Amino acid sequence: MSWTPKRSLAETEDILCGPGRAHEVETCLIDGKLLKAYKNLAPTLRAFWVSAVEKNGDKTYIIFEGERYTYRQVFDRSVRTAGIFYTVYGVRKGDRVSVCSRNVSEYLVIFWAIHLLGAVPVLVNAWLPLEPLTFCLVHTQPRLLVVDAERADILASAIDKTCAEAGIAAVLVLHPNDVPQGMESYHDAIDKYLGAYKDIFTNYPTISPEDNAAIMFTSGTTGLPKGVLSTQRQFLTNTLNTIVGGMRALLRRGGNLPDPATPANGPQKGALIAVPLFHVTGTTSYTMLATMSGMKIILMTKWIPEEAARLIREENVCVAGGVPAMVSDLMDSSLAGYPLERLFFGGSPAPEILTSRAREVFSTAELSQGYGLTETNSISVAIAGEDYMARPGSTGLPSPVNEIAIVLDGVRLPRGQIGEVWLRGPNVMKEYWRDPVATRSVLTSDGWLKSGDLGMLDQDGFLYIKDRIKDIIIRGGESISSISIENGLYNDSRLSEVAAVGLPDLRLGELVAAVVSIKPAFKGKVTEESVLALARKNLPRFAVPVMILVLETPFELTPSGKIMKGNLRTLALQEWKKRNGATLGVQSRL
Repeated sequence: MSWTPKRSLAETEDILCGPGRAHEVETCLIDGKLLKAYKNLAPTLRAFWVSAVEKNGDKTYIIFEGERYTYRQVFDRSVRTAGIFYTVYGVRKGDRVSVCSRNVSEYLVIFWAIHLLGAVPVLVNAWLPLEPLTFCLVHTQPRLLVVDAERADILASAIDKTCAEAGIAAVLVLHPNDVPQGMESYHDAIDKYLGAYKDIFTNYPTISPEDNAAIMFTSGTTGLPKGVLSTQRQFLTNTLNTIVGGMRALLRRGGNLPDPATPANGPQKGALIAVPLFHVTGTTSYTMLATMSGMKIILMTKWIPEEAARLIREENVCVAGGVPAMVSDLMDSSLAGYPLERLFFGGSPAPEILTSRAREVFSTAELSQGYGLTETNSISVAIAGEDYMARPGSTGLPSPVNEIAIVLDGVRLPRGQIGEVWLRGPNVMKEYWRDPVATRSVLTSDGWLKSGDLGMLDQDGFLYIKDRIKDIIIRGGESISSISIENGLYNDSRLSEVAAVGLPDLRLGELVAAVVSIKPAFKGKVTEESVLALARKNLPRFAVPVMILVLETPFELTPSGKIMKGNLRTLALQEWKKRNGATLGVQSRL
């Protein structure tokens, strides 16, 4: 698609960042670096939360499993929880409080309670097995740990040792069936507390934008998680970065920015959160966007497409989406054709064929894509609307406060050339928690973050992600992007998920292989040869896989929805060895 915007990119930016606007920019000296920052950003998460409640007190804030809570009710509960944390468990400003749970309403109550005290939430991946879970706790040394019943059961056998090594004073359990020894019920603690919890308002510590705000863990596909430490400013910057794509799209098509002083008309809008709250997409993006906008948050504990479709229809959900697999599920559900306002792709680049199909299925929705990392507190680059439709392979333009550099061997490349994507701005993490070696490996002294992604900028400054550096397949000296292979294979409408991987080869170095999963409607009906036949039509000869492994079960994903390529690479290599390194024109289905 081609289109002629009503405003240039420069005109759009001038309006978006004009004096008094939410996105007005100033230059600040932050941690010894001159950075662009949002002038009107909330100074702290505590101030952000209090302001949201003042504006939206009687509106619904959380809907979870049939229960509904207003902003004021959640605030009152967060104040009470903060009072108990302060008085009973001795939590003070800067102390870490770890939360390890699936999505439940109490998760957000506790998150805000921690910030009322100026303490630091440590949001641990709830899907981790015991060893990496205890590593995260011992590594971050939280004063207090809050877990759900499932995590309590996992930790039960090791709780005394873990608490001793991590310095944990108490463990509180959400919705316990039986409280394991050495733990307490969160709900009993709240209900039995008779102290003057509102005293925390008179004992507020001073919090600054550069104080620590959160530790969230990388959801990498290999190795132990790294704790990403962010400041108040770094975390909150994403509240405005999240809406940049939509604001630019509105201005580019000739519209005017809404007046923030004018209340929204009509029924309250909702945001469906099915991604885990321990991931930046769930908390730093969706939760903060909804809270800032006075929306209601509809929480899901797990992704069930038809249940998501029901909630979207019943709760006036205006923003839906997630990783590409989730968007694909919605297109194949009963929601197809529903008049969504916005459909968001994030977590990993969306195949162009998926965005094209989404435009057909949800014709009223403005499509948008965001790019960022845990280390950038979610979004640094965004695109939406007609610009996205005209450039479906792009992840967009940097936010007004972010910079992009494309670097190869330490040299900044001109536009149009491919190199590693480096990002800079006030949302880039402070450090990997207590890991200076890992921090120095990705952060330069002047604040540039090395993303590990290969990309390029076009002549207008739009970013295109080409691949993860480690996922490039080098066949006979030819560098082949795994994303380009995957995009070609996604033309096969029977496939649900696709991962291109490299296989070792003595002569060529690497060979191209792929692992695919099948949509439920096509189980038992897809052969390797039939997928290869379509691949030969859609891919250059050197990029056609020598083997396609067909799975009838979904891929294992990280909490952020990224494909666990390391596991699939191992699976493909095992199958390749079984075949003695020779292609087979026969079905290979597990």
